[in-house]
Amino acid sequence: MADKLIQTIPSPIKSRRFFDGNMIALLIIIMVAIPVPLLLQAGQESVAIRIVIFAILGLSWNIMSGFGGMFSFGHAAYFGLGAYTSSILLVNFGISPWIGMAAGMVVAAIYGVLVGWLCFRYKLKGTYFALATFAFAEMLRILVQSAQAVNASVGYNVPLIKGSSWWYMQFPAGSSNYFWLGLILLAGCLLATILFARSKTGKFAVAIREDEGAASSIGIPVLRYKLTVISISAAMGAVAGVFYTQFYLFIDPDLAFGAYRSIEAILIPVVGGIGTIWGPLVGSLLLAPLNDITAAILRNPPPFLDFMQGQSGLDVMLYAVLIIVVILFLPKGVFGTIKDKVKRR
Repeated sequence: MADKLIQTIPSPIKSRRFFDGNMIALLIIIMVAIPVPLLLQAGQESVAIRIVIFAILGLSWNIMSGFGGMFSFGHAAYFGLGAYTSSILLVNFGISPWIGMAAGMVVAAIYGVLVGWLCFRYKLKGTYFALATFAFAEMLRILVQSAQAVNASVGYNVPLIKGSSWWYMQFPAGSSNYFWLGLILLAGCLLATILFARSKTGKFAVAIREDEGAASSIGIPVLRYKLTVISISAAMGAVAGVFYTQFYLFIDPDLAFGAYRSIEAILIPVVGGIGTIWGPLVGSLLLAPLNDITAAILRNPPPFLDFMQGQSGLDVMLYAVLIIVVILFLPKGVFGTIKDKVKRR
């Protein structure tokens, strides 16, 4: 096992190659995505932006739980800390969301390292670690919901400005700039994931995930790399929270720290492929449009579904069916299964 773990360490020769297959795929995706808002009908751009937000959130969870093997059930904490940090700085002090995003990433990373250190200090692993992350996220939600200093349960409305401003991440309703802004952030997160996956930190994270004892025996500082992975994941989650707030112009404790947000973070890479670079993007492409698809079906169902007209809960049913199908037939996720079959061939 130790020999296999040693093989995960990147060689100096391989590390010099910058434009590998993943980099080329990223460039192709960016070029294909740039004209997307120009091709969408009115009202469809919000779906595209939701895909971007979902993808960033899924990438965040995948760094920590996919590559790092530390299952998180409290990723809403990082999302919420990014959202609230940027909102407080913007609403109370007029500071740009870009600066708020950087601050939120730092706050989320510090929080993640603190929670991770406490969990590892008391040797929490597996299910216990997951429950601990959920408990800390719920603690944050309750604290924020009752703290008047951050508007308690009222939350924050982002103040509107006149015209467009890239500096304040605000544009007229329906502007394609929102999608292009999200595309920039998503491309940055995908690039960070690619670089992480082939870096020494990423290789060590996978080695620790596979066998922590063996990794420690060959001299890998396990705690340091675990906390590093958590900090990267937390910072990326904060990016999703900031962009969500700037697009929807509102945030409150339930939207920011609610358990549903953590579930979204988990479902996206599970459907797409845990521990893969492109799995969260594939998962977001499948899951993000579900709400709009189900709403359209319920408004005007086909004849054989007339009995569902006006009903609610179809989106939850579709989520459940999709998850069951993926678990039964595609245990490695959509992209993960395709990747595995291609490798075998």
